[in-house]
Amino acid sequence: MPVPEWLDLSAVIVGAIAGVLVSKEHKLDLVGFIGMCLICALGGGLLRDAIMQAGGVYAISSKWAIPLCVITAVVGFFFPSAWEKFPTLYELVDMISVALFVVAGTDKALANGLHASAVLLMGTITGVGGGMLRDVFLGEVPQVFKRSNFYALCAVAGSFAYFLCSRVIATAQPVASAATVVVVVVLRQVSLRFDIKSPAEVDLTPKVAAAGRRVASDVKAHAVNVMKKDEK
Repeated sequence: MPVPEWLDLSAVIVGAIAGVLVSKEHKLDLVGFIGMCLICALGGGLLRDAIMQAGGVYAISSKWAIPLCVITAVVGFFFPSAWEKFPTLYELVDMISVALFVVAGTDKALANGLHASAVLLMGTITGVGGGMLRDVFLGEVPQVFKRSNFYALCAVAGSFAYFLCSRVIATAQPVASAATVVVVVVLRQVSLRFDIKSPAEVDLTPKVAAAGRRVASDVKAHAVNVMKKDEK
């Protein structure tokens, strides 16, 4: 059963609000607000639909998605001070939007009969694709590619949670959706609270080389001992 229209639209609105907050931070004009809201709200789904080429393109098949993005952008542009009362709003909105998009992307992949790894990929792309395009359009390295507090990993975990609940445990769709949101938000909050970041600049070459030298030395010593025993 596909994700209900209200849940898809909820993800779109939350994503558009994230676009408003980013636009406000970068002091964009009205066109910038609208463009950023469209990118944040529909970018991940657009990437997913372009890759899957199945089930239609949500951004243009939904009669409400684009108007809601535009309305959210216009309201956000003309009433910017209303957002200043909530200084931590962006982080929360970003987490929830990623979670809701992961639900939508994973569910669509499952509905189209994709295998497990493809389902996880589509769920993750839907979750972080909008943010990735946002960073590209703002001239920044996408957060998903940088060392961060479990940004992409939260999306992967959420997609896996939805897949597990839907196909393995066979729970109802609302339960699977709620579990996905909880997994994404909790993991993200924990990583931020304790400043846990994904590893970067890892180089195992010295350790592997040292282990290889030890193994080679042990093999050589064993061979010498065997030869000595044969000589006796």
